[in-house]
Parts: sequence; structure tokens; C-alpha cells
Amino acid sequence: MPLAASEDITRQVIEEFYRAFEQRSVALLRKVVTADWEYIPEPRGAAPGPDQMAQIFHDITTALPDMNITLLDVLIHGDRAAVRAEISGTQTGKLLGIEASSKHIQFAIHSFHQLQGNLIAKTWHLEDWLSVFRQLGQLPKTLERG
Repeated sequence: MPLAASEDITRQVIEEFYRAFEQRSVALLRKVVTADWEYIPEPRGAAPGPDQMAQIFHDITTALPDMNITLLDVLIHGDRAAVRAEISGTQTGKLLGIEASSKHIQFAIHSFHQLQGNLIAKTWHLEDWLSVFRQLGQLPKTLERG
């Protein structure tokens, strides 16, 4: 595996990665991840690579069209980066099966990235969905039955 990029380059790559999510741009994502990028947990039925985000980006555009991502901490160590961030936006479309509420929500995300040269090769990602459900005042129907 190639050596990690410098911290400045890694920080730029990380910022572009989150800009791609904020802008819901697969084209921008392709510039900062490897062709076989792994997103864990991966979307159902997805193959590795940036194109697996196309449906997710579409769903986000519908659910949170004004989504904003604020990077709170970026910690870099060798070929690894850890990110603590916050997502905010107004739920104007269906989100995880919950109908539009017009409520402004904000929640924490935590991601860990492994770089290969100047590109992200693997991302482990966690979102605080419990906080979202509390803010919306309901659970998705699929969770209520389970």
C-alpha cells in the first residue's frame, strides 16, 4: 500500500469528501475516493466505489435539501483520519420511512477513513439516528414493528 499523503493533503481530501456529500455530488466524490472505495456499512446491494452513493444522494436531496455538514474535529494519523461532524437540515421529504415533518434536525456523525495515497480507500461511518428519531418524534415504521 502506498504511503499516506501529508496531513495538509489529507485534510483537503477529507474536506472535499464531505463537500461531495453536502453537495450530493458523485462526480466530486470520484475525485477523492478510490475506484473500489468501501463504505461501511455499505448500502444494501451496493458494489464498492463512489457510484454506490447515487441513490443515497438522491434520497438525501429529497429528505434534507438544505443539508449542511459541519466538521468539528479532523484527527489525522498516518494513513488514517477520524472525523467528528454534525449534519443539520430541514426534513422536507421522507427520511428513513418517516414522512416530511418540516422540522429542522441536527445530529452527530463519526467517520474513520483509511487513505491510499491521496485518495480515501475505506470509510467506516456512524450516524446518530436515535437523535433524529427523537427530534422527529417517531421511529420509522420498520423499527416500530420489530
